[in-house]
Amino acid sequence: MTVDNGVRVVAGCMLLLSLILTAWVHPGFVWLSVFVGVNLIQSAFTGFCPAALLLKRLGLK
Repeated sequence: MTVDNGVRVVAGCMLLLSLILTAWVHPGFVWLSVFVGVNLIQSAFTGFCPAALLLKRLGLK
């Protein structure tokens, strides 16, 4: 798996987790979805993605 695909998997999992937590735990968890979305947008413009750095350290191509 490449780093790009890994970032998509991590972002998708975080969004699903946020939606589940929003529905079952507390509505405030919707802000986790906002954070993930904003981070994806800023990484598209700046090229900096903390998840990509972490995945590279974990050994993804």
